[in-house]
Amino acid sequence: MAALAPALAAAAGRLQNESCSSTAGAGRQVQSWKIKAERAKKVEFIRTAEKLKAQLANIEKDKTGHLYNRKSDSRVEYRLLEELEHSMTVSRKMEKAKILQQLSKIQNNVKKLQQQLKDVKPTPEFVDKIKEMMEEIENAINAFKEEQRQIYEQLLKEEKAVINELSVFERKVELWALGSSTTEKVWKLPSARVTVDKTLENHLPEEVIEFEKFLQRTGGRQGGWDDYDHQHFLKIRTKYRGRLSYMDEALEYLSGRTKEDIEQHDKWYQEYVILHERKKESIKKWKEKQQQEKERNLKEKEKLEKMLKERWLQREEAQKQKAEEERKRKHAAVEVWKKQKVVAFAIDQASQLKLEDKEKKQQKGSQSHVKLVLERNTLQKKVKEELEKLENEKKEEAEKEGRKKIAAEEISKFQEHDLHKLELRVLQKHTKEIEKQEKEKRLAKLREKVEVRVTRDRSRLNRPSKGWEERSQEMAPAAAEPLLRVSQRAVPAGRGGS
Repeated sequence: MAALAPALAAAAGRLQNESCSSTAGAGRQVQSWKIKAERAKKVEFIRTAEKLKAQLANIEKDKTGHLYNRKSDSRVEYRLLEELEHSMTVSRKMEKAKILQQLSKIQNNVKKLQQQLKDVKPTPEFVDKIKEMMEEIENAINAFKEEQRQIYEQLLKEEKAVINELSVFERKVELWALGSSTTEKVWKLPSARVTVDKTLENHLPEEVIEFEKFLQRTGGRQGGWDDYDHQHFLKIRTKYRGRLSYMDEALEYLSGRTKEDIEQHDKWYQEYVILHERKKESIKKWKEKQQQEKERNLKEKEKLEKMLKERWLQREEAQKQKAEEERKRKHAAVEVWKKQKVVAFAIDQASQLKLEDKEKKQQKGSQSHVKLVLERNTLQKKVKEELEKLENEKKEEAEKEGRKKIAAEEISKFQEHDLHKLELRVLQKHTKEIEKQEKEKRLAKLREKVEVRVTRDRSRLNRPSKGWEERSQEMAPAAAEPLLRVSQRAVPAGRGGS
């Protein structure tokens, strides 16, 4: 056990160093992961900002093309919007310039303070000056923050007002959708027959369907009258507050209508008002019902979300507990493994020390035996080397004999080839000589046949030829005849020489 103590201490120190180095490496890895995550977030934010900027530019372009087009029919109405937008853009630019001016002023003050702090002087005046500059910067920053806070509060109030106005307009649009917007185009003509879709009847309240059928049956929203007569009728009836004394004045204004027509139209209008009020009440109730149903669905949705959230939290808690248990189990297993490794290392060290001692003892007793073994091995090695040398010499001699034999065979082949070539050359030379002799013989025979033998007469060179003699005989009689004389022509007197 005394031998195991230093080995256990050394193994524990080594494992502690390994665990510290692994912990430091894990800390650096976590830090690098955080830096990478922050960079990824920055890149994603910049990409999203660029995308939103491009979308804003496209929306501005579409808005300018649709609203502020000079060829548009609604140019007069949209001009007010254009002027309003222009004024708001100018105000935004002015506000931006003002903010930048304030920020640049604060920045210049901060830079001045930094310059002052570079050359610090240990005097009360310098400290008071620095303190005054810091208070000035702080007051400027606080004033800027307060101003921006007030601006943002005003903008939030305006946003709430705009949201309320939009909600009012949405309600109006919903009322229009529930009302007669789907069939109003057909009701404009007095003779038009308005039809209600069966699918629409299934979704509308009974009062709305009754009102629509009433309009179909009685000729639309003006009771079969034209717009001029109906508007005058309403004007006079409103003036007399529905009393029957309006009949005389109505007959004066509505010259094309009889008293019975006006009374019938009055009855129609009373029924129209009653049904219209019922329709409004039913729409109101329907909307309240829809709102209640919406709130109920919202509550159910919130309840379901709450239940799902609780389940999710329970599952997360269970997963956390499971992960914690797994971590503890792994930590315990690692600790057990470390202890086992320390014990095994100590046992190995002890066994190694025992083996070294045993080897030292055996080494002293077996040195003589080793010497004999070495001598025997060296002798065997020498014998083996001699045998190998003899075998190599035999192999080399056999190879030399084989090479000599092959060289002799090749030389005899080359000699036979050269003799054959020499015989061919001699034979060719002999045949050429024979052909030359035969040619000479043939030429001699031809010369003998063609040869002419003529004797030479040197005096023949000075004698005239037969042709000359015949020519001289022909020219002799011609020379004896007299020569003819050509008479000279007369010369005019004007051309005389004298």
